[in-house]
Amino acid sequence: MAPAGGPERLQKVMANAGLCSRRRAEELLRAGLVQVNGQPAQLGDKADPASDRISVAGRPLATAPEPLVLLLNKPMGVLCSCRDPHGRPTVLDLVPMELRQGRGLHPVGRLDADSRGALLLSNQGDLTLRLTHPRYGHRKTYRVWVQGHPSVATLARWRQGLPLDGRPTQPVGVRRVSTRADRTCLEVVMGEGRNRQIRRTAAILGHPVDDLQRLAIGSLSLDGLREGDWRRLDRREWQQLVQPS
Repeated sequence: MAPAGGPERLQKVMANAGLCSRRRAEELLRAGLVQVNGQPAQLGDKADPASDRISVAGRPLATAPEPLVLLLNKPMGVLCSCRDPHGRPTVLDLVPMELRQGRGLHPVGRLDADSRGALLLSNQGDLTLRLTHPRYGHRKTYRVWVQGHPSVATLARWRQGLPLDGRPTQPVGVRRVSTRADRTCLEVVMGEGRNRQIRRTAAILGHPVDDLQRLAIGSLSLDGLREGDWRRLDRREWQQLVQPS
């Protein structure tokens, strides 16, 4: 992590303050909604939150909140979002109000509504960036039940990485765990996470997913955490995820 203090890129300052993700901060900068010391800011500008007056859409940027990182065992049917206009349950609904109000807590990455398992909630911009960008190489482990019984050749194709949306995917680890009469349990380990990548890959190979559970994010595993429950990570646990490898 970068040392505290001194000017930093505005999208990082905004993310660290718990306002939004870096990607959303870049959108706000491009839209001209960010000002520093009364002057419009542009993408690439830097500021020091300790000495500069930063405002977003006319509102002063709040001081960075105390670092907060939670590991949640997300149930199926819960949206990986901060809010839903249709009133459907979100992951933040599973967290006490005192931990989400004014804390900038948000999901780190995504887990489909019809998937379940390990998900981090955080107000740390660095953590969000490092866990959602494939260049940092954090591996995520999944237990996946697929229909039918994939052959050795099919699993070899999966390991190589199938093209999605016209672009190649990274190689993944796939091993057979167990089989039943009409389906197979696989362990899938991967370092990138495109939109519904496991489900789309399995469907292309002719073995649609029946159940998908994320078991671990890097070295952090559910380790007995019940579905719908969460625990707060201590600084040592989450800092190891943002240290340069």
